[in-house]
Amino acid sequence: MEVSKHTPGTFCWFELGTSDQQAAKNFYSELFGWSVNDVPIGPDSFYSMMQLRGKDVAALSQLAQEQLAQGVPPHWLLYVAVESADEAAKAVNAAGGKTLMDPFDVFDSGRMTVAQDPSGATFGIWQARNHIGARIINEANTFCWGELATRDAAASSAFYGKVFGWKVKTGDPAYAEIHLDGQPFGGMLTMTAEMEGVPPHWSPYFAVDDCDALVEKAKSLGANTCVPPQDIPNVGRFAVLADPQGAVFSIIKLNYPA
Repeated sequence: MEVSKHTPGTFCWFELGTSDQQAAKNFYSELFGWSVNDVPIGPDSFYSMMQLRGKDVAALSQLAQEQLAQGVPPHWLLYVAVESADEAAKAVNAAGGKTLMDPFDVFDSGRMTVAQDPSGATFGIWQARNHIGARIINEANTFCWGELATRDAAASSAFYGKVFGWKVKTGDPAYAEIHLDGQPFGGMLTMTAEMEGVPPHWSPYFAVDDCDALVEKAKSLGANTCVPPQDIPNVGRFAVLADPQGAVFSIIKLNYPA
């Protein structure tokens, strides 16, 4: 659906930092049918706005050489909408997380910072001005769900509850839904022993019309399958993929309209 504003405390923007920007643009354009609007941000650098029907849905950028040298892998960064980036940054630090930079203005688009929760999972904070974030969500080939992989769901729930007012619906010991104002929009996956060595992290889900077909298409474009297509009872069919540069994301065919 098309949106004109994101509710504070919900995910609003989805940004891929990659080791090969051109290859990533080619991959996601082919996979999801996105078009590309390259916005100059330096002498020889661009911020690639990925669009559907001419509206922004995500972005890609090249990881800096110093990031690559430090071993930062290609990854998706999820941004949370806030009324005030400065106040949100204070809340992060007060709740035991840390901001990786002071809040700063992105031209006239908005104000942002990047933060980590106490376990080290990284996320963005976005105070919209002229750029609200994604203009289409919750339909095929757009973002529909944010997921935190964590080793301590209780601690994560407490942190994000203090910072963003999230409520976490428990029940399944391995998975908890994240709610805001009674609406689910994300989840927390408790990491298993098989995920030893993988740091806690956020990742996006993109809605699709056919999970199995998209997995085969992604593989033909050079992606790897981390979790093959499988059903979630009463929810839908999903898979976890790594793009050709290694950034991990999920796709899901929902049993009901997103």
